[in-house]
Amino acid sequence: MKRVVFLLLSTLLISVSALAIHKTENRNWLTEASEEERYERLEYYLGGFSSAMQETGERYAHVEQAIIDENYQLAAYHWQKIKDAIERGTMKRPDRRPNAERIFLGDPWQELLAALETEEPEDNKVRNRFKVAREACLACHIAEEVPFMNDQPLFTKSPIKDL
Repeated sequence: MKRVVFLLLSTLLISVSALAIHKTENRNWLTEASEEERYERLEYYLGGFSSAMQETGERYAHVEQAIIDENYQLAAYHWQKIKDAIERGTMKRPDRRPNAERIFLGDPWQELLAALETEEPEDNKVRNRFKVAREACLACHIAEEVPFMNDQPLFTKSPIKDL
């Protein structure tokens, strides 16, 4: 719960900061801007890949907890949304696409989704697929030259990691 509140507050602060930097005069910060300025403001407001990763991290935690709770439908829902978030991120930062697709969105992502969506999911199979997907996350961070991302509680204190 603390993580969710923290992520929501962080998102709010980032959004407010984005608007403050452009020092808008009124609520029509977008509609009253010139076409060129409008695109610049939108690009700045939408952010880069970090906003996609923030959503991915939040949903990853939900997937992990749903697997622990054996709520596989909820896990599958958030797992699909993770793919959507990453794809939106790679749309904004195309240089991130090759590693995302090669390392994470291929077999690791597909195999966990398949395990979650079977008629009678086997807990061990789901957990093993989750571990493989987790390792793919870590590998992608290394490939993208942000290995420090792996040194946070989301990954280091994972309840499923050691099961």
